[in-house]
Amino acid sequence: MSDVYLNHLAYALGGCSQDVEAAGAAGLLLSPAAALRDAGFDKHHYCAPDEDAYGLARQALAASNIDPSIVDCIVYATCLPLNANLCPLSRFEGSGDVKHLMDFPASRLQADHGMENAFVVGLNQQACTGMLGSVRLARNMLAGEPDLENILCITADRFPVGALYEQAYNLISDGGAACLVSRRPEGFRILATHHLTNGALAQASDDQTVGSFFTYVHRVVSETLAKAELDMADIRWVVPQNTNRKAWPILASLLGVADDQAFFESMPECGHVISADNVINLALLESRGALSTGDRVVTFMAGFGSNWQCLLLERI
Repeated sequence: MSDVYLNHLAYALGGCSQDVEAAGAAGLLLSPAAALRDAGFDKHHYCAPDEDAYGLARQALAASNIDPSIVDCIVYATCLPLNANLCPLSRFEGSGDVKHLMDFPASRLQADHGMENAFVVGLNQQACTGMLGSVRLARNMLAGEPDLENILCITADRFPVGALYEQAYNLISDGGAACLVSRRPEGFRILATHHLTNGALAQASDDQTVGSFFTYVHRVVSETLAKAELDMADIRWVVPQNTNRKAWPILASLLGVADDQAFFESMPECGHVISADNVINLALLESRGALSTGDRVVTFMAGFGSNWQCLLLERI
């Protein structure tokens, strides 16, 4: 496979924010606010009533500074299927016309941002792993179609009004992220990708989700490294999802990760931003000037379905 690169990392968060205590007082949590603060969460971001997931996608795209004219394909990932349709459900209910169920944000993005040469792919059954899944899909498309050069990967989700903002003991934020998967050598070389699914856990409880988390993350990371014939000693940074910090010492021990290898510093401020955590933390790692040429980075995500995905990257 020819080299493929990941760059132009950017993100957007819901326009409103509040601390974990305010979220608890608003009835948005399952756990006591003190428990989530102890788990490492300070605040979260959520959308105002007039904000939608598509707006988050557009903000993330604008922040990425990707030239729309070079985009050959858009892979648009949503965690919640309802965010893959822009039309209010009431229009279908009033008319019975199913076209109202197919007002796709990927098509809107293509038209609204002048990406006339781009075709679109929608991805919405990989839950929080969707952004990593879009990168994997984009990499494979570039490998299989020599005429493609640049693929925009984008994700955006907001919880519906009335939703709880806690899942599997994590504080959730509405948000989106964007990046470019390209033949152009910039940012990170993609060394390997990997994906595991256990459909028997499709509707797992929070406790079942936590119980499976450690085994499957260890497996997906180990199998990703094996694809590149590397091990953890070859890795400079591990960039996990923003998850309950009490889980991290256990996982670090299983993976053999040292304290100075882990980076998920966006968690207190951002919470778990559905499918966007990996891009947010990679972008923050870049902005800190903490990356050197040749640094290898492992980044992973777990999601309902149940899915686990991992990318192995090398800074160029």
